[in-house]
Amino acid sequence: MPQITNDWAEALKPEYKKPYYKDLYNKVNEEYGSGRTIFPPADDIFNAFHLTPLSKVKCVIIGQDPYHGDGQAHGLCFSVRPDVDIPPSLVNIYKELNDDLGCDIPNNGYLVKWAEQGVLLLNSVLTVRAHQAFSHQGIGWEKFTDAVMDILNEQDRPIVFLLWGKPAQNKAARLNNPNHLILKAPHPSPLSAYRGFFGCKHFSKANQFLKEHGLSPIDWQIENV
Repeated sequence: MPQITNDWAEALKPEYKKPYYKDLYNKVNEEYGSGRTIFPPADDIFNAFHLTPLSKVKCVIIGQDPYHGDGQAHGLCFSVRPDVDIPPSLVNIYKELNDDLGCDIPNNGYLVKWAEQGVLLLNSVLTVRAHQAFSHQGIGWEKFTDAVMDILNEQDRPIVFLLWGKPAQNKAARLNNPNHLILKAPHPSPLSAYRGFFGCKHFSKANQFLKEHGLSPIDWQIENV
């Protein structure tokens, strides 16, 4: 696994010494060395941390596990590289953004612009076998991302958490800092978006909260390529 080298490294250092992390590290290395196809590419596993340093986090979106189709996952939840078809859940995120803030629906699903503005795009589980959803659940990633949530919870500055669907909302149990805003909605997947993701207005609510606390809002518009 690649190293995290920015300010997350110091915050996460205690995790690296724990038995579960050693087991996780060995398991992940074994999977990538097994000849199986594992997503995302190994160098991309920690892209969410690389692109959004701890000191810059304003907003957190939690996904479940990486996309398991060829060429999709690149280390940011819900995001795909510019030349990859936009997945259905992201199509629905864009529909809600259009309805909520009037953002144009772009021709790509590359969300690096969000990450670079302080939106931590974190999956609960950071790796997956090709074409086998949830295949790396239970190997230790959940404990690691719980630790990430604990670190975020301890930050004194205001942070918005957008928790869509049950796995993401399970992380809310770790969040008790009154400085933060926690917004919950059903998952944007086509199976559940109509149960309350559409109309949740999380993007405008997040920006309103940031502005109320003297922080610049997120420019959610993804440009065409």
